[in-house]
Amino acid sequence: MKSAQLKLGVIPTLVATGIVLLVSTLTINAQVKTQTHVAHENATQVVKVDRGEVVVVEGNDLIVKMEDGELRHFPNVPDNVTVKVDGENLTIHDLKPGMKLERITVTSTTPRMVTTVQSVTGKVFHISPPNTVILTLEDGTNQSFKIPKGQKFTVNGQQTDAWGLKKGMTVSATKIVETPETVVSQEVSRTGSLPPPPPAPPADAPLLIAQEAPAPVETAAAEPAPEQLPKTGSLPIPQLRPLVTREI
Repeated sequence: MKSAQLKLGVIPTLVATGIVLLVSTLTINAQVKTQTHVAHENATQVVKVDRGEVVVVEGNDLIVKMEDGELRHFPNVPDNVTVKVDGENLTIHDLKPGMKLERITVTSTTPRMVTTVQSVTGKVFHISPPNTVILTLEDGTNQSFKIPKGQKFTVNGQQTDAWGLKKGMTVSATKIVETPETVVSQEVSRTGSLPPPPPAPPADAPLLIAQEAPAPVETAAAEPAPEQLPKTGSLPIPQLRPLVTREI
């Protein structure tokens, strides 16, 4: 005898609390059919904007000065994280000090209700009210099921409890479970801008161009004057003839 421990329950009215039904799956496991419905409600969003200026980039480490003056360290930034600057996607290795960065993080929170419906149909092989029942399923196997308190069974279109079941009766039962869940997702966009160019001088200001000073020219040092004049040889003085004057 093949046994299974499955609680069966019946909810007379199923109220859909979701807005849009997105998922509907049906699986069959040992003649127990499971159908799941997922209904999403309206999502709420929270937008966070972070701005700062690149201070240091070393390898995959990044230090950014935030708008409030805080220095924030981003270690081991992955290479696949990009920043869109002037239409180009830059990696951590393309960032330069002075660049402005902006990160926008949108966090979406979506409530949803997951409804699981399990149903089984078979002939009563053995009944131990009010706790268990063994059913012979369509494939000829027998499975034992626990009977929850207040469980109702459908027999020939009529509902009865475990005490009304008899061997050989064909019965069907359904268990419905509603589980609320919350799905949180994030979307991050990163943009940046290059640092501004240095300001140009005013139009009426004189433009000065620095020139290199000419290299000094080495000159030979002047020789000091001798303390005494050098001795030179004397030339013979020619003898002069006496000037003769005549009286007129």
